Amino acid sequence: MAEPGPQRGWFVFGFRGFAEPRGGGARRVEPEPGGIRVVRPAWSYTGLVTGRGRLALRGRLAGALPGHCRDLLPSESHVLLLRGAALEAWARGAGLCGGPAWRRQLHPGEAAGPLPLAPGGYVTPRPPFLCPLPPALRAQKLVLGHEHAALLGPAGTVYTWGCGRHGQLGHGGLEPVSEPRLVEALHGVPMGDVAAGGWHSVSVSEGGDLYIWGWNESGQLALPSKALAEKRPPGAGEAELKLVTHEAALGAEAVDFISIQAFPALLDLPEGSEVSKVSCGSRHTAAVTRTGELYTWGWGKYGQLGHNDTASSDQPRQVGYFPANGLTVEDVVCGPWNTYICAVEK
Repeated sequence: MAEPGPQRGWFVFGFRGFAEPRGGGARRVEPEPGGIRVVRPAWSYTGLVTGRGRLALRGRLAGALPGHCRDLLPSESHVLLLRGAALEAWARGAGLCGGPAWRRQLHPGEAAGPLPLAPGGYVTPRPPFLCPLPPALRAQKLVLGHEHAALLGPAGTVYTWGCGRHGQLGHGGLEPVSEPRLVEALHGVPMGDVAAGGWHSVSVSEGGDLYIWGWNESGQLALPSKALAEKRPPGAGEAELKLVTHEAALGAEAVDFISIQAFPALLDLPEGSEVSKVSCGSRHTAAVTRTGELYTWGWGKYGQLGHNDTASSDQPRQVGYFPANGLTVEDVVCGPWNTYICAVEK
């Protein structure tokens, strides 16, 4: 009889509802029959896709979903479902009862997913629900921020569009972009992953290098943040907040505080660690290395950084919980105010 393999499980740090204490440390996510394959957090609840293809909700909106669901995108107003051969948006206020508020039937030969990718474009869990993409643009992954989107092409190219007022598009300015535009600064360096936070973006090259850009209000870019410096003991001096563009990025080491990084910046993790996966919350970032360590930085008010405190940080710090418990991190998924981690026994 074969011996059982290493145990795998999901853990969560951070916001669990206003009735829960802040910074309460790690909590193991209650397993589902067949295991948990996908985690999709919203602000007040989380959607889970099990290994048996069942979907479940945890949190303020809890319970079972309509039958035959294969994937979901949650928001505070609607839950977008891939259900059977259709895409459906169900109003959250109706408790997922009474039928969908919007529906798009998938025709024979059409495939949707991984969400938010859909035939001819992408879906969002808010009206208008279905947004078109240029027919010539192919995508292997698409991610949504609060006001922008980022797309990873099959050749490792990155495109962004939407609101750019916090530099989250990476084109060097703050102007909005209505159609997907190539992030030229990354062109020629094939990317293997992309993530979007509330107002910042991150990509990982095929070689494991991390590039980051957008708003740095809470140190979510791992660049010097004035807001965090003001909470530290005095002695660092005062400096002016700056917008960092393409030209200024070359001299970024001389900048004391960075408010907006409008151009992708290369970020080195401690000990030169190479990154395999990355995820962004509203104002925090988490990265998994190829050797199974987890680093987090940015806003930490609800303990979402996993360091047993509620402090924010503008420097990547390794989360010590997992090596202390003999666990190797495989995946990370950030919600707006929390962080979900998949880890396996060493």
